[in-house]
Amino acid sequence: MAKSNSAFMKPMTISPDLAAVVGKGPMPRSEVVKKLWVYIKKNGLQDKKNRRNINADENLKKVFKGKATVSMFEMTKLVSKHLS
Repeated sequence: MAKSNSAFMKPMTISPDLAAVVGKGPMPRSEVVKKLWVYIKKNGLQDKKNRRNINADENLKKVFKGKATVSMFEMTKLVSKHLS
């Protein structure tokens, strides 16, 4: 039986900027990422040509340090700064 990574499942406190996108916490990092993708897909923010890029709206720009476009990999790093 696979052992779950308890650090990944630990509820985290969410910053107000990130809470505007994914909802109020605390919630595990995995849930934050799921809700972030729901928001991105619902609002059509995934780049049409390069699907690895996310085009930020006003709420996501606050999470992405004002950047208009970030890659999926950069997004993970920027989101982690909003979790404690």
